Amino acid sequence: MNSSNYKKSINMSGFLRFLIPSIFGMILFVIPLPYGKILNIEGLSSINIGIGFIAELIKILLADYINYIALIVILASAVFSILSRFIHIKNDFLRSVLEVSPFWLIFRILGSIFIFMTIFKVGPEFINSDSTGGTMIGVLPSLLAIFLVSGFLLPLVVDFGLMDLFGTMISKFMYKLFKVPGRSAIDAISSWLGDGTLGIMITNTQYKQGFYTAKEASIIAVCFSLVSLPFSTVIADQLGFMDIFVPFYGTVCLASLACALIMPRIYPLCKFEDSTYMGVEHLKEEVIPENENVFAFGIKKAIKRAETSPSFSDIIKNGCRTVIDMYFALLPLVMAWGTLALIVAEYTPFFTIISYPVVFVLKLLQIPNAVEAAPAVLVGFTDMFLPSIMVSSGNIAEITKFIIGVLSISQLIYLTETGAVVLKSDIPLNLKDLLVVFLVRTLISLPIITLVAKFLIFN
Repeated sequence: MNSSNYKKSINMSGFLRFLIPSIFGMILFVIPLPYGKILNIEGLSSINIGIGFIAELIKILLADYINYIALIVILASAVFSILSRFIHIKNDFLRSVLEVSPFWLIFRILGSIFIFMTIFKVGPEFINSDSTGGTMIGVLPSLLAIFLVSGFLLPLVVDFGLMDLFGTMISKFMYKLFKVPGRSAIDAISSWLGDGTLGIMITNTQYKQGFYTAKEASIIAVCFSLVSLPFSTVIADQLGFMDIFVPFYGTVCLASLACALIMPRIYPLCKFEDSTYMGVEHLKEEVIPENENVFAFGIKKAIKRAETSPSFSDIIKNGCRTVIDMYFALLPLVMAWGTLALIVAEYTPFFTIISYPVVFVLKLLQIPNAVEAAPAVLVGFTDMFLPSIMVSSGNIAEITKFIIGVLSISQLIYLTETGAVVLKSDIPLNLKDLLVVFLVRTLISLPIITLVAKFLIFN
């Protein structure tokens, strides 16, 4: 189609149906703005994407109640799931949320027990201490807020053509380098500027709609759902590296880029098939005709997508379902698994014992304090904050703190949040896959981070 015919083919109502929601989608999920500086409210990040700003605002407004909201949700998940085993639920959606296998039911019950004990400070200290259950209570408000906001606003980026436009423009570049469609760039940007769980939620939605195959969704989930920029500043600040945050985060990006280039081509990601979720139609990115302008072709695809977008009532209805599903399925799991993992890390020598081979690797790379730092290399699989906590105290060399801090962000998979979200999604990654991904990311990232630290930062 030549440009003149293309212009004639534009449907103005379809174009506006694409343009207006997509502008809001860009502001909410892609473009960072100085909300914190403008409003000057304590607790707000100075710069954030819109959805991150709204989530932070919800946390501030509900600060006195949000832990109790989490308690009610997790208790309801356990109680209603137990009752569903004795009564017949007619509603298909509620039945899918509540009727779970004994395995998942156990963790819903454990999650409810752990959060009750932690909030009301009853029971053994190893469960409700600040370093175990208390740490998880600190994670839940962010998940509550981000799931609530994204559950209703995700359609702005996935259903009105924005991802189709982005994907078309960079499709060749993304697939050649990373083996994924161009639209996955939106997943990465939302994670990078907002929250890692956002990218996973977007990826899962796109996978179920047929835009990604099982292999593509798996690659995106563990290579592009990056730890957010605001979250990374917390790690840098904890270790005293805010004065060199740009090279600190630049090293994170370099290591993550190397992982994204290598991992789609090796185990475990290479084992997945290019099959779609439940056999739905594979909505591949169309090949751009040689005589077609890339941007014009992308706009055409975006308008076509917008013309089939859901109505406002459907968005609200689907949003409610998404939020309920994420709240009931994921929050108990995060509380249960996170608390158990932190108990193992804090009160047992497990990570010290399994880190003995890591000592050899760190000494090989001539990293100071290898013995003290080795457990921190592996403990990141449970929680991203633990490695920096472990090396922030004591007589640990600055270069070692830098390497561990950057590595903990680059490792990406941690069970207290992103790992749990992936496992509860429809993306076909199991716990063993995530463990292997974590170890492979560590092996790829560690030498790169060490070289940058030795020759560019601390030379």
